Amino acid sequence: MRISVAADSKDGVAERVVDELRRRGHDVVTHGALGDGERADWAWACELAARDVSEGRADQAVVCCWTGTGASIAANKVPGVRAALCVDAYTADGARTWNDANVLALSLRLTSDVVLGEILDAWFEGRPSTGAADLANVSHLDEI
Repeated sequence: MRISVAADSKDGVAERVVDELRRRGHDVVTHGALGDGERADWAWACELAARDVSEGRADQAVVCCWTGTGASIAANKVPGVRAALCVDAYTADGARTWNDANVLALSLRLTSDVVLGEILDAWFEGRPSTGAADLANVSHLDEI
């Protein structure tokens, strides 16, 4: 899977996200502080990663900033992106299942190495629900 990753700094788990995704066999594209010569501010970096998803250059993205909030806000401004700020595996699983989230937002401050692994496990094991109500909710997002 091709995954775009953005971070506004190399603090916390930013570089470990890239390493772990590559270890799991994913092709990783980096932006912001993780990229070469790009603007590292969260709004710009996370927009680039989200656009990679919306424009088909990546299957999914992981966006990171200190709290994860700005990263998720920036990503969610891009049409077709459903970014979810996940601080634990349960939230990551729910985001994939009920929201068909295609962008994972992480807090560089709160995410430990152990929790990062759990979140990524849940994210990649999660499958979008085929339930009528869940499909209707996700579909309605395009109408908002």
